[in-house]
Amino acid sequence: MGGGRQKVLVLYLANSALDSPVVGWARYDGTAETLHMAGDADETPYATGLAALTDGWRLFQASQLLPHPRGEEFDLAYLKYEFWFEQWIETP
Repeated sequence: MGGGRQKVLVLYLANSALDSPVVGWARYDGTAETLHMAGDADETPYATGLAALTDGWRLFQASQLLPHPRGEEFDLAYLKYEFWFEQWIETP
């Protein structure tokens, strides 16, 4: 009986819209076909979250949209707009 393994792609976008530019990313490959580590590429795998959807990645989680407390509207301590995508790879 065949099974499958999951690939996960985390994209941090410039804002909450899926068609906004990617500003950070991480990839995890449960198939062990490739090894990716944070910061191992100079170019983003996709320009936008929408481009990842178009390429067959399934969105399964987006960050909750919460307003910044007054006075912290421009705090850059973390990347707020995090989107998690997956691909399921069938294995024999």
